[in-house]
Amino acid sequence: MEQPDAAAATEAIESLSVSHAETAESSNSNDELSLEQRFQIIRSIGEECIQDEELRNLLAKKPEPICYDGFEPSGRMHIAQGVMKAINVNKLTASGCRVKIWIADWFAKLNNKMGGDLKKIETVGRYLIEIWKAVGMDLEGGKVEFLWSSKEINARADEYWPLVLDIAQKNNLKRIIRCSQIMGRSETEELTAAQIFYPCMQCADIFFLKADICQLGMDQRKVNVLAREYCDDIKRKNKPIILSHHMLPGLQEGQEKMSKSDPLSSIFMEDEEAEVNLKIKKAFCPPKVVEKNPCLEYVKYLILPWFNEFKVERSAANGGDKTFKNFEELAADYESGELHPADLKSALSKSLNKILEPVRVHFKTDKDAKELLKRVKAYRVTK
Repeated sequence: MEQPDAAAATEAIESLSVSHAETAESSNSNDELSLEQRFQIIRSIGEECIQDEELRNLLAKKPEPICYDGFEPSGRMHIAQGVMKAINVNKLTASGCRVKIWIADWFAKLNNKMGGDLKKIETVGRYLIEIWKAVGMDLEGGKVEFLWSSKEINARADEYWPLVLDIAQKNNLKRIIRCSQIMGRSETEELTAAQIFYPCMQCADIFFLKADICQLGMDQRKVNVLAREYCDDIKRKNKPIILSHHMLPGLQEGQEKMSKSDPLSSIFMEDEEAEVNLKIKKAFCPPKVVEKNPCLEYVKYLILPWFNEFKVERSAANGGDKTFKNFEELAADYESGELHPADLKSALSKSLNKILEPVRVHFKTDKDAKELLKRVKAYRVTK
């Protein structure tokens, strides 16, 4: 049986769905959430947390922990970056956290994104912020801060660069190369000197931003662990907590991650309704197979957290309409064959289009946003 605290935490998580954000009662504010509720809401973000007990202690001692997330402006935004980040940020702010979103423009240059052109990188960064505003990220309470790495580092260079150098000095080259995954690179790739320096800088960001929690994807885990190891080196007791969210796969078979260079591998945040329908129609979705099924993962990590339910509309001959309230129920129906891939895909497309419609409207009606999108679409994606 679900315990009272756990039940209350579940209710609090469900009340945070973006679709219900405008009608949420004030009773869901951080002031009235228990420590256990706050912990459960924040913990629900992570596929992994290092460490759970440290997170509990942090929440007990600090009313407004600082969470750090960062991104390279590197092209059009796919739905995992757009929707998942909005969901996660809203959970963090509702639980009392302050979120610093690091717009890593210098890092994008180091990693040769947009051909290393800082003007293009800045344009992409502004476009990404417009999407989060349009999709429903809660930016009204002042708890979310967008920080451009170039401006912040230049303003406090005397604090930042000694930290980077100390991290570099305390780690050998082999350890730094192990972090190359954070840039979308493999350890066997021939890296530029700039890309060798990149992990030292990202590790420094965590301390520079005074982050209590690193809330990034599982692909950033290695550099976050490097930050905890650095704490051991400098005898620092309070280590940054790592809260790593799940990485959504690409829509095609065998794609572990979405790819901006493969249009069919992901849904982009301003895709038209017909484009969304086509991509989902062509997506890998084997009958009765739940494991590594991208369509089911979309429902689990995007649709259910957003709407708190997943509606499937079918004819009576095919089983009639059904609303799923949790993923376990959905997975059971799909694995048994009760839910056909075509019905799953149709319902998924409808739900995705409901989420994306405000974004599409924003980029069609806002003059500045429309111009940003036009420029970003014209840019060539570089690996």
